[in-house]
Amino acid sequence: LTPEFLPMITSVTLAQGAVRMARHRVIVKHLAAIQNFGSIDILCSDKTGTLTSGEMSIESVRDAFGETATHPLELARINSALETGIRSPLDAAILKDQPQPEGFAKHDEIPFDFERRRLSVVVEREGTRLLISKGAPEGLLDACASYESPDGMAAPFDDASRARARAAFEQFSRSGLRVLAVASKKVEQKPAYSAADECALTLSGYISFADPPLPGTHETLAALRRDGVEVKILTGDNERVAEHVCAEVRLKSLGTVTGDEIERMSDTALEHVAQESTIFARVAPAQKTRILLALRRRGHIVGFIGDGINDAPSLRAADVGISVSSAVDVAREAADVILLERGLHILHRGVLEGRRAFGNVMKYLLMGTSSNFGNMLSMAAASLVLPFLPMLPTQILLNNLLYDLAQVTIPTDRVDESFLRKPQRWNIALVRNFMLMIGPISSLYDFLTFFVLLRVFHADETFFHTGWFVESLVTQTLVLFVIRTMSNPLRSRASLPLTITTSSIALAAVILPYTPLAAVLGFTPLPASFLLFVTVATAAYLGMVQMVKRIVFGRVPSESSHRATSR
Repeated sequence: LTPEFLPMITSVTLAQGAVRMARHRVIVKHLAAIQNFGSIDILCSDKTGTLTSGEMSIESVRDAFGETATHPLELARINSALETGIRSPLDAAILKDQPQPEGFAKHDEIPFDFERRRLSVVVEREGTRLLISKGAPEGLLDACASYESPDGMAAPFDDASRARARAAFEQFSRSGLRVLAVASKKVEQKPAYSAADECALTLSGYISFADPPLPGTHETLAALRRDGVEVKILTGDNERVAEHVCAEVRLKSLGTVTGDEIERMSDTALEHVAQESTIFARVAPAQKTRILLALRRRGHIVGFIGDGINDAPSLRAADVGISVSSAVDVAREAADVILLERGLHILHRGVLEGRRAFGNVMKYLLMGTSSNFGNMLSMAAASLVLPFLPMLPTQILLNNLLYDLAQVTIPTDRVDESFLRKPQRWNIALVRNFMLMIGPISSLYDFLTFFVLLRVFHADETFFHTGWFVESLVTQTLVLFVIRTMSNPLRSRASLPLTITTSSIALAAVILPYTPLAAVLGFTPLPASFLLFVTVATAAYLGMVQMVKRIVFGRVPSESSHRATSR
């Protein structure tokens, strides 16, 4: 029952899909990822570089209460210039077109982590040692005991001034701007410093950054939604920034959840929340992985876009890990798919190519299993009633070879637009039902051919072999035009290579008995009246397959009800 060319057809189809995806600037590292790519029904991504350009620019520099200032940027420049490791787009914006700070000797660094969400450096200049910290304003403000007044002096926070400082950065966030808080304090000299030293800081102010939406993002989001892919945003930014950006690109939000809320949830509760929510803000890398696994347990095929060193576990946890060529090495290594340029439009094209490749593999699988099942029934039944073999071994091998050659161009075929409009998955019920309902139809017409050969044409053994060979090969090959589409085959045009190979093999089956090879293969010329019968029988067979095919596709449950992961 197993179609002989299945490994080859699958490999060629996936390879051609990979080539087409490469033309769309999508590189597939593993061929098996193409099918998963086409099955994605939820795409999780950070907003930066996906919804937005990812090219940060400083919008404004403000003091603790939102008034114009310069000192926060001066401190941030020292911090960014002297920090080690991979610099973020925010650091690049801070240092852009700015001279390297001079006269500062670095003594220590307290690296960034997702619990504190800030990075500090300890520097010394002219005998004064200073700890400079920059990071998420929510946490850094809590670590500050005072703020920098307009005259440069430190003034202690009270409840009212702290509320004013919080309102200042929240206003920036509501405008869709990313905000960094900058604080500092003098520290005593000692060999090393830790996060415990990040206390009693003086808030210098805020730096806000603009990251405009990518052109065409709204249209791409609409296309993904139309094609059955739901986009969810997993970001380290606060909820106000994320909600503003999503509103700007018209990504409809069904709810926002923060990392703090996720931390308190059980895995079962997270499954429900992950399913129903759109925006996940202030999430740590480990929480991203939890969200992806929760969605997969719900039966979704999940794609994840990540480019940071901390995204590697999430890239591996997703059904399809997607990164970009500019990502860190660890992220590119963990990913299944690499985008050569940022933007959801590139990913959308890749999803459609994945579905196209999967569709062509399914065509061969449906055709091969149903045909082989029908041939098995016909051969078994004929062997029981005939005094001779229904077909010689060499003729069976030739029939199989020509039949398989007719299908080698399936990877070039077009796929129905309706097939591309929803995620596709392996559906064993469809393959089984198709085989059990279409296969016997093939046998039914074989039995009709047997009857006509024996009762109408009084065929001898050679005539019988030749007649069944021609009828079998013609019906098997031409039925591909019906099976290749879920719709009316007259309205769905096959690719030119597939049309040529299929028609040529069917024609070769008819001509072969009239060639010098006929005697070698055990064939004999057939009368025109039998060829007329084959023509009428083939037309009737194709018509019946079309009717039953519509019933089969209508009876098989939709893909959305078969939530089986495919990795």
